Amino acid sequence: MQACKLSLIALATASVIASQPSLASNQSESRGFIEDSSLSLLNKNYLFDRDYKHSSGTHHDQREWIHGMRASFTSGYTQGVVGVGVDAHAAGVIKLDSDRNGGNSGTGILPTGSDGKAQDNYSYVGGSLKARISNTELKAGDLIPTNPVFGMGSSRMFFGTAQGFQLLSNEIDRLSLEAGHFTSIRDGSMNTNRDGEITLTYGGAVDAASADYLGGSYQITDRLSAILYAAKLEDIWNQYYTKLNYVLPLADERSLELDFNLYDTSNTGKDLAGKIDNTTWSLSAAYTTGAHRFMLAHQQVDGDEPFDYIGMDSGNTGGSIWLANSIQYSDFNGPNEKSWQLRYDIDMGYYGVPGLSFMARYITGDDIDDSRYNGGPNGVYGWYSTNTGGKKGKHWERDLEARYVVQSGPAKDLSVRASYAVHRDNGFSSEANELRFVVEYPLDIF
Repeated sequence: MQACKLSLIALATASVIASQPSLASNQSESRGFIEDSSLSLLNKNYLFDRDYKHSSGTHHDQREWIHGMRASFTSGYTQGVVGVGVDAHAAGVIKLDSDRNGGNSGTGILPTGSDGKAQDNYSYVGGSLKARISNTELKAGDLIPTNPVFGMGSSRMFFGTAQGFQLLSNEIDRLSLEAGHFTSIRDGSMNTNRDGEITLTYGGAVDAASADYLGGSYQITDRLSAILYAAKLEDIWNQYYTKLNYVLPLADERSLELDFNLYDTSNTGKDLAGKIDNTTWSLSAAYTTGAHRFMLAHQQVDGDEPFDYIGMDSGNTGGSIWLANSIQYSDFNGPNEKSWQLRYDIDMGYYGVPGLSFMARYITGDDIDDSRYNGGPNGVYGWYSTNTGGKKGKHWERDLEARYVVQSGPAKDLSVRASYAVHRDNGFSSEANELRFVVEYPLDIF
């Protein structure tokens, strides 16, 4: 079955390549290693406050405040048929506030020691080598893949990095292809070591020796686009992902957008995360009229295990989960879960305040049942059925967000974002109120 699916992906790719014109070569237009280089600095201030007062058991409130800076250098490519270059980054983070006894740690924005206390500061550096022929690049080292089966997220602090190889190709108009092989992850906050484990979000302490993927995106028409990926997490799963997005323009600044996402995951090799036979999908419809956007989304997990993914990032922040109902606190991805979302966005630029926007959404999920879940030697057993006495789990989340981006002047591109989430359930998980307040100031040095 895996070979059949991979063959279909290869066949589809070959058909597209054969029918599309090639693009002009980026490498032939290279000005040089120094001439095309850039250096940027990102300042980020992050307050994370999670209140568990509505939960019983071992949960304790989590509240931390940090400030960090990340410098990123991107070189150009040397001239010639084959161009070479380097990329490098360095990050440093300091703790501004956290319970010194460790009682409020564990937010995920600061590493914790064996005593449970948050570190006062941390830093790391990394880099990669790269080579380019025409519009095809090969990169090796500390990289930031951002695809639906192996993506580094930024919901906590800075984007994480992964150690490995990545091949990116844009030789054909409207078609982008990529392949990757990675052996470790550094998430940039909880783990700052270059050789961090490739672990799952829900599958317990499962460490994959390597992750491989192949896929890409194709802009079929100006209105319709498609994404297709296949991935293998060694001794854990084979995973396939597809996405279709269609935008229908209507009159008078109105449009309708349909977005479909589907993951198919099955166990492989030593089955370190247990038996997996999971198909998870989401479908959303968004109607935009001027400043207003209304979205309705449905998400469904068909499987006796949770839809799992690499890392800890959710909420469409670049992590390895591209589903409509993966939001601030919950992913709504429990075994057999069905969920609905209603969302509203408003762009205040239409009312004379460009850069200011607001969002509100409500999501409800039910029918969660893991009574038939076998997590294997390292998997998690019975999170829902144990805590609810066998009843089907259900929960809801309400999110509010305000964001402002400075449009001009010395502080141009400075952004301020406040996000507040409320999560409630029937006893299977944890009830919490969560505030995230983030200030970002990017600077282009050259």
